[in-house]
Amino acid sequence: MVEVNQAKLVEFERNRAQLMNVSAQKQQLQIQNMTLKQALEELGKTKEKKVFKAVGNILIQSETTKVKKELEEKKKSVDLRLKTVQKQEDSLINKLNKIKSEIESGSKPEETKAEKKEEKK
Repeated sequence: MVEVNQAKLVEFERNRAQLMNVSAQKQQLQIQNMTLKQALEELGKTKEKKVFKAVGNILIQSETTKVKKELEEKKKSVDLRLKTVQKQEDSLINKLNKIKSEIESGSKPEETKAEKKEEKK
């Protein structure tokens, strides 16, 4: 019984660490999504035919419509990745809750047995 709980604790900690990584990745994607949204809004407001875009360490002049299309494609990709990461996060949370309840239900009978032994003394 102790070995089973120990294995569950190890699994719980591993999944918790994985959840932390997935949450960090989700946060980065949300920031990227917000930045792309703001850039698209600004491109929508401009009347310029050409704009500058960053490519590595340099700025290159490009057509507004071309840059807007590139950003829209990037945003779609980020949205899709964000949905996938959200599903991973939800799955991990459910798994952690299940393991937590298994650990708690597995440790309660042991506690009551130990309490009964102490009561007999």
